Amino acid sequence: MRPFIVLGTRPEAVKLAPLIRHCLERSDDFDPIVCSTGQHREMLEQVLGYFEIQPDVDLRLMKHGQTLAELTASCMQAVTDALIKAKPDCVVVQGDTTTVMTASVAAFYQKIPVVHVEAGLRTGDLWAPWPEEFNRRVAAIVTRLHCAPTEGAANALRREGIDESKIRVTGNTVIDALLWAVGRERANSETWSQKYPFAMADDVVLITGHRRENFGQGLADMCDAIAELSDRHPQAQFIYPVHLNPNVKGPVYQRLDGHDNIHLVPPADYREFVWLMDRARVVLTDSGGVQEEAPSLGCDVFVTREKTERPEAVDAGLAHLVGTDRQKIVDSVSRSLQSVPASGGSTDETKIRNNPYGDGTASVQIADWMAEVFS
Repeated sequence: MRPFIVLGTRPEAVKLAPLIRHCLERSDDFDPIVCSTGQHREMLEQVLGYFEIQPDVDLRLMKHGQTLAELTASCMQAVTDALIKAKPDCVVVQGDTTTVMTASVAAFYQKIPVVHVEAGLRTGDLWAPWPEEFNRRVAAIVTRLHCAPTEGAANALRREGIDESKIRVTGNTVIDALLWAVGRERANSETWSQKYPFAMADDVVLITGHRRENFGQGLADMCDAIAELSDRHPQAQFIYPVHLNPNVKGPVYQRLDGHDNIHLVPPADYREFVWLMDRARVVLTDSGGVQEEAPSLGCDVFVTREKTERPEAVDAGLAHLVGTDRQKIVDSVSRSLQSVPASGGSTDETKIRNNPYGDGTASVQIADWMAEVFS
């Protein structure tokens, strides 16, 4: 069978790479067509190169200063043209990006069934995260196979009236990717310790922040909290790979540049970021993928959002919602840094096995389901 696998951002590439690799290995069953929209151009290419994946179709849609409406329109037409030419058996999308929403609708218009990897994530608030909550709800309407990462996500789909036969709990492919990458990068630790010598400290706080909902005052308050934390905890090293979006880069450098123990570095590629997560004691993030990955690595995870569509880690006590409230961030991270460190501080089999987001077999389960339904 011929799945048409669409990706456009780094997180999509990370989470679809294990599925693509598995399909390529099962060449008797699958002839995958990998389509890149180029929504995150440079970061996307890094991930695909790391996983040794070459797109069959490269739409190169990203343009400087492009609005959401412009991206949506161009992506819808370009994916439609590619589908007409490829004539696949299904279209595979992952997550909740503009690429996901437009590719799902384009597939629907061509009457091609959609496979949604990481289906069923919901906050219940159309504006948080924006526009991701809208994107994934639109995709759900036209999806044939809903690959839910957890039982909670499956229940969200059931509440929306999705037929049980179209839902399967597969786990999250991000754990498949993490298990593959972390072993590889531990073996390469000498390279990364030379590039990031400050990451060899006992207390490392790894920071990410890029969501539109936090642009403006939210990001400013988060940065002010980080500055205060760096003063309170001079022994800790704060590492912030800064997103290239000027709405992020400008405020971050304005507020945090010049602190001795705050390291503002360029966006880390996937393999570097896995190694940095593995070194971190605390992770402060608004990233969905990091919420899923970091618990497996023994990190204390603080989520700079008011709501999350990934409640499983919060319910399990592995992640904590702090929003962008300056005092809440300072108090929460300080308590973590002042506590006795958990033993080990690195991945072990028990932690991986107990991750609420899966056991590393999601890609196999999804491929088996596709073969069962579409072959």
